[in-house]
Amino acid sequence: MPGKDLTLLQLKNKIFNKILKEIDIGIHAVNHEGKTIIYNKKMAEIEGMDFEDVLDKDLLDVFSFHNNEDSTLMQSLIKGEKIFHAKQTYFNNRGQEITTINNTFPIIENGVQIGAIEIARDVTKLEKLIRENMNKRSDTRYTFDSIIGSSAEIQEVIDASKRATRTSSSILIIGDTGTGKELIAQSIHNGSTRSSKPYISQNCAALPDSLIEGLLFGTKKGAFTGSIERPGLFEQAEGGTLLLDEINSLNPALQAKLLRLLQEKTVRRIGDTKDRSIDVRIIATINEDPVDAISEGRLRKDLYYRLSVVSLFIPPLRERKKDIPELVQVFIEKYNQLFGMMVKEVAEDVWTIFNQYDWPGNVRELEHVIEGAMNLIDYEEIITYAHLPIHFRNKPQFKRDEQIVNVTAPIRMEKESYIKPLNQYIEETESHYIQKVLIHHNHNITRAAKTLGMSRQNLQYRLRKFGLK
Repeated sequence: MPGKDLTLLQLKNKIFNKILKEIDIGIHAVNHEGKTIIYNKKMAEIEGMDFEDVLDKDLLDVFSFHNNEDSTLMQSLIKGEKIFHAKQTYFNNRGQEITTINNTFPIIENGVQIGAIEIARDVTKLEKLIRENMNKRSDTRYTFDSIIGSSAEIQEVIDASKRATRTSSSILIIGDTGTGKELIAQSIHNGSTRSSKPYISQNCAALPDSLIEGLLFGTKKGAFTGSIERPGLFEQAEGGTLLLDEINSLNPALQAKLLRLLQEKTVRRIGDTKDRSIDVRIIATINEDPVDAISEGRLRKDLYYRLSVVSLFIPPLRERKKDIPELVQVFIEKYNQLFGMMVKEVAEDVWTIFNQYDWPGNVRELEHVIEGAMNLIDYEEIITYAHLPIHFRNKPQFKRDEQIVNVTAPIRMEKESYIKPLNQYIEETESHYIQKVLIHHNHNITRAAKTLGMSRQNLQYRLRKFGLK
């Protein structure tokens, strides 16, 4: 037989080298002197390097960092510490910028540090894209395809929004904080004939009245001390769309000026006597019921009628909980990319909590909870109760109700009765997860075994062992 004469050590070396060549993550190891001893194919691709330029070379002679101590490999080598999910930006020998997410470990033998190894994932393109988007004056990356959810409630909003792209009428978007009002506004702009023109967004609550008026309408030089000739946002958005977020935060005098602008389709800069024609579509948002805002004096009734030619009501997350699983999966995938993780799902007790919670912060709050949970994960692939942000877990309705928490949740040690032998806990968890996968595949053993990464025979053995059918 081929390979029969290979020693066990030779066979292990061949398998090790095959793994290094085929694995889709970068591997880089150095000895105690900081010289590269292992450097796989994927790492060479990430860094755009040739093997001979790196192997047996001093790490700091080949790559450059803002500071030498910024190298996670050198940090682990010098300090003997493990480093998890660290983002690192550095340069290869041709000056090309590289950004990776690293997990780095010291190699210690008999108490002596003999080297360090790094596992790296490439986020260079993603990092560049984020920087480019941050530098844009008017970032309109959202389209209707960006809106997540298949519930009837959100689909109704999407359909109405798509119809609104055909005209230039004013739009009032009504929805609680965090429901995605700007996402809808950007989608309307990008789906309209104005998509090639400017899109400008301004939060009306972000600035005091004395500044917001000049920002919106513009100023004439000499109108007041230090004033300069400057067009306002209405002029800057010519031909495009201007989003006025939290319109109910403008004072009544500014609301009156805005009403006149909408009626006359002209704008007059502060201190000027000249009216300038404008062609701008106005989209306004409000985070409360317009009837309440009008009755309590925060929104002029005539302005409301002028803005609400098209009214879009975005439902809060508590009214479209059917969309939570889809949203959670999108957020997990997003932060897997950003953090270099491989999280797959959330535990059953977490789903129960998510479905019981009212989500006052809506989709934004859900995203923040997922991001916070993934900051507390090491190598796990499932978000459990213990990973949820502490402020979220401390809510009164989540005080460790035994009806909510199932066997997949971490054991709590507050009471001695919770503590089980480790073998028993592992078997219970394994049995529960196998049942879950079987149900997912309608008890098809072949498909379940493939999902679990084991042979059909191995799975059948475990079914007999745990008494499962």
